[in-house]
Amino acid sequence: MAQLRLAVLASGRGSNFEAILKSITSGKLKATIQVVISNKASAGALEIARNYNIPAVHISAKKFPEQEQFDEKLLAVVRECQANFIVLAGYLKMLSPAIIRAFKNRILNIHPALLPSFGGKGMYGHHVHQAVLDYGCKVTGVTVHLVDEKYDTGVPVLQRCVPVLDDDDAESLAARVLKIEHQIYTEALQLFADDRIEIIGRSVKIKSDEHSFSN
Repeated sequence: MAQLRLAVLASGRGSNFEAILKSITSGKLKATIQVVISNKASAGALEIARNYNIPAVHISAKKFPEQEQFDEKLLAVVRECQANFIVLAGYLKMLSPAIIRAFKNRILNIHPALLPSFGGKGMYGHHVHQAVLDYGCKVTGVTVHLVDEKYDTGVPVLQRCVPVLDDDDAESLAARVLKIEHQIYTEALQLFADDRIEIIGRSVKIKSDEHSFSN
């Protein structure tokens, strides 16, 4: 694919967005962030974007009488900013089929558990970590997945385990999981940037890095 030009959608503080941005500025991720869009005017992600002179746009579905109008507005902003890939970074609104079709296999989300476990509607943030603890799991993790038309059911691209410690509470577990989120999201995006992702049905194949043996 051509250079990754990202539209980041976020509803909250924007820690995953900021981690991606740092990876870009450090040269770890070959991509650019074209725009940050939030459904919440007070989202920290918008403030971070403004601090880095990245276009920051608030688009609330409440301002549009029909879902189609909201979809058209969001797609128009993404296209005007010449983004070719959408990254969900704590975006707490389901994308419509129209948006998913327009960016088929070019929308990624990150989830703080090993899907398909502890996913679905209402499973976000501390709700996920508390559910993991309540179930008595010894291992949790992070999943980066393609986005489809349901909550957390898209094809996984990368997954990584995180141990659950005996003295964990939801807050301590969330902090350790978040560190892995910040690492694995950049890794997944770089695979797309390097054109190493092949999608076959519900399987994501990671092609070998042809340049890894060049030296």
